[in-house]
Amino acid sequence: MTFTNLKLMKNLLDSVEREGYTVPTPIQQQSIPHILNGKDLFGCAQTGTGKTAAFALPILQRIVQERGAVTNHGIKALVLAPTRELAIQIDESFRTYGTGTGVKTACVYGGISQHSQVNALKRGVDILVATPGRLLDLIQQRFIKLDTIRYFVLDEADRMLDMGFINDIKKIVGMLPDKRQSLFFAATLTPDIRKLAFTILSSPVMVAVTPESSISGLIDQSVYFVKKEDKKSLLHHVMNHDTINHALVFTRTKRGADKVARDLNRNGITAEAIHGDKSQNRREQSLNGFKKGAIRVLVATDVASRGIDIDKLSHVINYEIPETPETYVHRIGRTGRAGSTGKAMSFCSSDERQYLKDIHKILQKEINVVRTHPFS
Repeated sequence: MTFTNLKLMKNLLDSVEREGYTVPTPIQQQSIPHILNGKDLFGCAQTGTGKTAAFALPILQRIVQERGAVTNHGIKALVLAPTRELAIQIDESFRTYGTGTGVKTACVYGGISQHSQVNALKRGVDILVATPGRLLDLIQQRFIKLDTIRYFVLDEADRMLDMGFINDIKKIVGMLPDKRQSLFFAATLTPDIRKLAFTILSSPVMVAVTPESSISGLIDQSVYFVKKEDKKSLLHHVMNHDTINHALVFTRTKRGADKVARDLNRNGITAEAIHGDKSQNRREQSLNGFKKGAIRVLVATDVASRGIDIDKLSHVINYEIPETPETYVHRIGRTGRAGSTGKAMSFCSSDERQYLKDIHKILQKEINVVRTHPFS
């Protein structure tokens, strides 16, 4: 099956092709037709399975197709995410896939001034990606109204419950129009998750995919405990002392990728960042430069990384530990391919210890700790 079989419009197919995707993932194959048909959906899937595109592509298509038929000009789709990082990633995906559609997106989350977020809202928004706390703040200040929402996505619902957002979610759902299409995604199917899902969904279709959880025995995994402010120096250290010819380095955000690449270049290590804000030509140039050896380090976000396929890649470095263990599996699976050995190094600061514990659970073992480094 290809994306063309999913009856997506040309703009979206062009965006998918530019990103280097040809075959939809299982969650995309199962979800997109139902969402295009207007069904509510309960999806059991983790980050790293292609879940974001599974809801982003059909929502973009439905919004474009309804132009002219819908008379109100308010927000048409709301996506709730548990963390700032995930909200930013989802927003980046909508922007990437929505290139050329004219659909406007915005992202609101706490931890920063609301000024630029409010300005974006005032300019008009079709799709809003939000974390619950900041969304409720802006609703209370009357910058956001939810009475025009036609599509609602609750992403990573199990993490929402773990983080204590249940009351916020109930408040937000209570403000949504009864007539809407709702999509609900969780990694687990606990009784609490089922109970929440069926207060939000109406006659939903259920889809579930099993995440990739096996890791090649040819990958040597290690973790370095380090203060967040020392990660930069640790990266220079391992690049200069571990005879690493090529490394794929992962960060959580585009800004982080740019910052790491700039710093490496300043220190004489050729590096390029690859993420959703870069043009397709620029990304292809960076990837080709990396494959040919002209670029020593490629710094990537998870959103941009799916199209990266490099034979005999010796090192993957998690500059930042991913929030979900499946993403870790997906990242380090770029090395140790086709019978070649590979090394996966992870830099773990104190605020990332929980993410590491989750990785240990899915691996069913603990990763070897490197204690002999200058920033231990």
